[in-house]
Amino acid sequence: MSLADTVLAINDDLPIRTDKPVHSGKVRSVYWLSTTDSQRLIAEKGYQVPADTPLAIMVISDRISAFDCIWRGEGGLNGVPGKGAALNAISNHWFKLFKEQGLADSHILDIPHPFVWIVQKAQPVMIEAICRQYITGSMWRAYSKGEREFCGITLPEGLKKDQKLDDVLITPSTKGILKGLPGVPEADDVNISRQNIADNYAAFNFKNIADIDHYERLLKQGFNVISDALAALDQIFVDTKFEFGYVRDSHGNDKLIYMDEVGTPDSSRIWDGAAYRQGDIIENSKEGFRQFLLNHFPDPDILLNKDRMDERSALAKDNVLPESALMDISKTYTGIAEKITGQKLQLSANPKAEIIEVLREQYGLID
Repeated sequence: MSLADTVLAINDDLPIRTDKPVHSGKVRSVYWLSTTDSQRLIAEKGYQVPADTPLAIMVISDRISAFDCIWRGEGGLNGVPGKGAALNAISNHWFKLFKEQGLADSHILDIPHPFVWIVQKAQPVMIEAICRQYITGSMWRAYSKGEREFCGITLPEGLKKDQKLDDVLITPSTKGILKGLPGVPEADDVNISRQNIADNYAAFNFKNIADIDHYERLLKQGFNVISDALAALDQIFVDTKFEFGYVRDSHGNDKLIYMDEVGTPDSSRIWDGAAYRQGDIIENSKEGFRQFLLNHFPDPDILLNKDRMDERSALAKDNVLPESALMDISKTYTGIAEKITGQKLQLSANPKAEIIEVLREQYGLID
C-alpha cells in the first residue's frame, strides 16, 4: 500500500445513510442523520440530549488548507498522513479537560473512530473567537505598518515581533457574511469590536446580551487551560481560534458550548519553549506550512492579498508540492498530538474502510 493510500483526502463520499446533502468543508464533512436514525442512536447509546435532537456524523480528512486553499503533494499525496487523526486526538483531549474542569461541554456525543465524531446539532455563534498572547502573524504585520487599534483595543508603542503581550487579548472576527449591521463590513473574517457584538448580539446568534460575558469567560478560561497544559510540556500557546454555539441539554434548555475544534495546530500557533528562549521560533502548528508556502512561491503577495484570490486558487490547483513538505507537516502534527495526549498516534492503513466497518457494525448507519 502506498503512502497516498493511507491519506483520507475525500471524505464526502462515504455510504452513510442520510436524507440531506453532505456538507463538505475545508477539512471536515458533515452527514446529517435522519430523524429515525437520530432518535434510535439517542435511545440505544444513551446520549444525554432531548429525544428529538438532530444528530450528525462528522468525518475529518487529512486535507491541508492554508490561505483559504487546499494544497496537494507529489505522487498523488492529496493530504498529510496522520493529520486528521492528530487534529481529532488533540481536540478530544482539550474538550475532555474543559469538561473535567467545569468550563463547558462540546457538541461531541461519541467518538466511533479516530476520524469520526457523532455530534448534536448546534446553533453557531457567528464569531471567530480569537485569543492572542503574543504579537505575531497578521497582528504583527498590521502593527509594523503603524496600526495600533485592534478590535477596539489599543496596543502600546514599542512592541517587538513575537513579543509576549501584557494581557491575553480577545480579537474577534466575523464568521460568515453578516448583512445590515452598522459598523460591521459585509465580508467574511473581518475584525469586530466587543461593542459591535453588543450592539448586534442577536444577529451574532447570542440568545441574550449576558452571554457575551459568558463567551468571553469561556474563551479566556479555555485559552488558559490549554496554555497551562502546554507550558508544562515546554510549549507556548501563542494564539488560537475558538468557536461557540448553542445546544439543548437533556432538559431542553439552551446552553453555550465549545464547538468545531480547539487548541489544534490548525486553529492555533504553538511554539517550542526552549527555542523561543534562545530567540528562535520553532512552529508546532500549521504556521510552519504557511511559512513554507510563502517561501516556496516567487510572489508571496498572492497568498497574502485577498484581492488576488483567483490567482491564489490557480496556484493551489496547478501546483503539486514536494512530498517532503507534506511529510514535514505530518511530523509536526503527529509529534505535537503525541506530546499533548501522551499517547502514540495509531495511524490507519485504510481509514475509509475502517470508518465504514465501524459505522455499519456498531451504529447501523450503513446499509
